[in-house]
Amino acid sequence: MAHFRVEKTDAEWKRTLAPFTYEVLRHAATERPFSSPLNDEHRVGIFHCAGCNWPVYSSKDKFESGTGWPSFTRPLNARAVGYTRDDSLGMQRTAVHCASCGGHLGHVFDDGPPPTGKRYCMNGVAMTFQAT
Repeated sequence: MAHFRVEKTDAEWKRTLAPFTYEVLRHAATERPFSSPLNDEHRVGIFHCAGCNWPVYSSKDKFESGTGWPSFTRPLNARAVGYTRDDSLGMQRTAVHCASCGGHLGHVFDDGPPPTGKRYCMNGVAMTFQAT
């Protein structure tokens, strides 16, 4: 079992997170496309994990993917996120989680723009935004 900088019991997560944020971060639910205000967030700043406030993405790496979810070409740095294999839905994907608390953020795909060719497709409800 992985250990994270921020660890809480399931009851503590339920108490501190909004119900759907809890479902996404702790149980890998997915929000409906085009439902997050962060999809249209274009100010300069940093996106943080909604569970523990860990910085995960920069606005400079955000792009319009047309998918309906906030998308990025890369995480903020090598320590921002972690990865696990996700075999749900009858396909193999790479899930992305917060490196600090383990909260599910979304998935990464190999169909993004240069310079990385990656599309980090994130649930907006799993993040907060802080303008700089």
